[in-house]
Amino acid sequence: MAKLVQGRFPSSGTNDFSFVVTEFYDREGGSESHSGGDGRNISGSGRLCCEFVIRVLVEMIEMSTAAEFVPATQAELARYMAENFAGPKKTICPVGGRTALYYGSAATPDVVVPLSNLKRVIDYPARDMTITVEAGLRIDELQAQLAVERQRLPIDIAQPGRATLGGALATNTSGSRRFGYGTFRDYVIGISAVDASGQLFKGGGRVVKNVAGYDLCKLLVGSHGTLGIVTQVTLKLRPLPESSALVWFHFSSFDQIEQGLQILLKSETRPVAIDVLNNPAARLISMAARTATTPSMLVLCVGVEGTAREVDWQVEMLRKELAPSGPSKSDRIDHEDATRLWEGLTEFPTCADAPLTFQANLLPSRGMEFASRATQLGVAIQVHAGNGIIVGQLPDEAATIE
Repeated sequence: MAKLVQGRFPSSGTNDFSFVVTEFYDREGGSESHSGGDGRNISGSGRLCCEFVIRVLVEMIEMSTAAEFVPATQAELARYMAENFAGPKKTICPVGGRTALYYGSAATPDVVVPLSNLKRVIDYPARDMTITVEAGLRIDELQAQLAVERQRLPIDIAQPGRATLGGALATNTSGSRRFGYGTFRDYVIGISAVDASGQLFKGGGRVVKNVAGYDLCKLLVGSHGTLGIVTQVTLKLRPLPESSALVWFHFSSFDQIEQGLQILLKSETRPVAIDVLNNPAARLISMAARTATTPSMLVLCVGVEGTAREVDWQVEMLRKELAPSGPSKSDRIDHEDATRLWEGLTEFPTCADAPLTFQANLLPSRGMEFASRATQLGVAIQVHAGNGIIVGQLPDEAATIE
């Protein structure tokens, strides 16, 4: 069985290359083989085998040549969509901060619809811990307003100075803290969108306990704009934690990390993030975060949040629980260093110059096997170990393979 996972190469040139990660499994104990894009055979023998560099040349999305329509209001967008539906039926691509244009299937739109003007805060009853905003609001602006009330949307979103709420929701973006806090599906309680015919439709409401009607909120999360252009969102929020810390456990083998992950399944602590980093990834992240720690061959990164007392207790408990798995050392990172390291973990797909990146979704039990093979191929790997989500940066030479 083969599973294809596309990545992207944000190049400044005229072509964009999608790289496909292909996973091969034995069937009923036998082996199977597959011919890669360069004619080489890729064989399986009871273990996961990966060929990371099967190149598929696709057209670059020519956003610069497409016409633009910039709506100032939700009603203006609905009128435009209705006119297009009744008349020319042009292909329309809604955009926000343009940080994930290559996420999913490539398309060549006739008209680009930036939602940058739809950025109002409609309602923010802080005591109810909900907020209603328009979809064009940037993530950093949203989090800054919430921070005034000591609240946040606990979803890690890369490039928050560019990414918009609507775009992050449409691609179901998440990061390391997905393990502890979930995804947009857990926080969107109300939504408004405009469909292809210009009809405005709504789902949910502005109160947490609203359970009437179909759950259109979850349907639109991750829909990439195919079901409608999201214009307004109501979110439930969480309080900012008093304290946050990350612990880097340094290991020499994936077998040791696998043992550590098994221990964490029964841990008395409540981590909000469990990431595994190989040495290239750990070095990139520590350099981006400007941390003093020197990564070993492999790193198990565990994040905890809560009151200062809770965090101190969890860090000490984690060190005791993981000691039998044999880490060579452990480093606690907190305060401003922890803030930068959280950002480094979130920005890993973009922290190198013109990175060639991919994302793979696996069963959590297959994550270390995948990461081990990827490491042998020189790939910088970040594994969200509790979720089975793997982000990889291919080595520089991969970009030159024909």
